[in-house]
Amino acid sequence: MARIAGVDLPRDKKIQFALPYIYGVGPSNAKRILAETGVSPDARVRDLRDAEVARLRQVIERDYKVEGALRTEVAMNIKRLMDIGTYRGGRHRKNLPVRGQRTHTNARTKKGPRRAIAGKKKPSLKK
Repeated sequence: MARIAGVDLPRDKKIQFALPYIYGVGPSNAKRILAETGVSPDARVRDLRDAEVARLRQVIERDYKVEGALRTEVAMNIKRLMDIGTYRGGRHRKNLPVRGQRTHTNARTKKGPRRAIAGKKKPSLKK
């Protein structure tokens, strides 16, 4: 089992598709890492030799900010926006969409489930 940057990579996947399981490594970075280390993108994780895993680990640690360090940096960037009082920071603080999406309808993922308002009835169609 290959363990890189504190993440156990799935054994049955090709290494090209297993590397993006590491936070901070996407598909394009995975291809770049494999090209730099000379590991075949078609090799399965279970078939990698220890030397190949060591080369992958070395390149990722040297050239990329991944996992804990990257999560910390992202959290600090958001905290900085909130501390200086920007519009985006306020949207983060209120747990609303940050990038200009509408919230009158939709935005349920960010806002959470609908909550009923006490005493509000839907208008009836009777006359």
